[in-house]
Amino acid sequence: MSSVNDTKLNFAVFLLTGIPGLEDVHLWISVPFCLMYVISIVGNSVILFIIKTDSSLHEPMYIFLSMLAVTDLGLSIATMPTILGIYLFNSREISLNACFAQIFFIHSLSLTESSMLLLMAFDRFVAICNPLRYASILTPPRIAKMGLVFVLRWMSLIFPLPFLLKRFRYCGANVLSHSYCLHQEVMKMVCSDITVNNIYGLFAKLLTMGLDLLLIFLCYVMIIKTVLSVASPMECLRAMNTCLSHLCAVLLFYTPEIGLFVIHRFGYDSSHLLQILLGYVYLLVPPLMNPIVYSMKSKHLHARIISVFIK
Repeated sequence: MSSVNDTKLNFAVFLLTGIPGLEDVHLWISVPFCLMYVISIVGNSVILFIIKTDSSLHEPMYIFLSMLAVTDLGLSIATMPTILGIYLFNSREISLNACFAQIFFIHSLSLTESSMLLLMAFDRFVAICNPLRYASILTPPRIAKMGLVFVLRWMSLIFPLPFLLKRFRYCGANVLSHSYCLHQEVMKMVCSDITVNNIYGLFAKLLTMGLDLLLIFLCYVMIIKTVLSVASPMECLRAMNTCLSHLCAVLLFYTPEIGLFVIHRFGYDSSHLLQILLGYVYLLVPPLMNPIVYSMKSKHLHARIISVFIK
């Protein structure tokens, strides 16, 4: 087993982990992973193609959906090399620089996905609570400005991470718990005191995803309050049905994210297998399921996809 050299960081490596105890069947395990990646990439690419080519879909809800699809594509591409490398070729080693680059892309794309889910919640809030001003509030320039604000947010918080990790010395065991690199995992390999970095990581998580989740919750509180006060039961059900796809996307993303965060921070005695499985669900399931959920629930998008494939 390779060990990390304190003085020669450029030649150091980390060892990634598959599913412990199932090393003999890694090739078979790679089959569902390959299928998940193919479906994720094809599904999100189809969503982008349909929205780009159909001018009737050039409205805020579908613009946000296309941003979410781009983010999901990025997450799939960022994790694919190391996960498939382990299960197809038993390639566990990853250099420090490659690991730091993967940390940057995974965390920045995860934060971008959280931001997109918040924007989509705001879109539903405006569409239901103030439908007459929907087009005037969510104009293309305003959407671009909101996107720029979120890009600046993740750049200011995530961009320093690889440089902060690069200045540390690493020692001891160099085996990571996942098939890809995460900031909280790599920090455990650092020789020096990491209290400040742990506090920064917790603060950044609460300031970004924690705040996003709180604002999403408040949007839905306002939506439910508005719908119950002005609509009949049937209209209420119809209005909430327009939010169902977004609610599924929120649950698919935040449930494993919160579980993984709690396990890494506080679950020292938790099952190692549970941690590994949650890690896969966190990064692989949202890009897989989001295009399926939205294409099934959006009648216009569903009909457009069917017409393209029939042609």
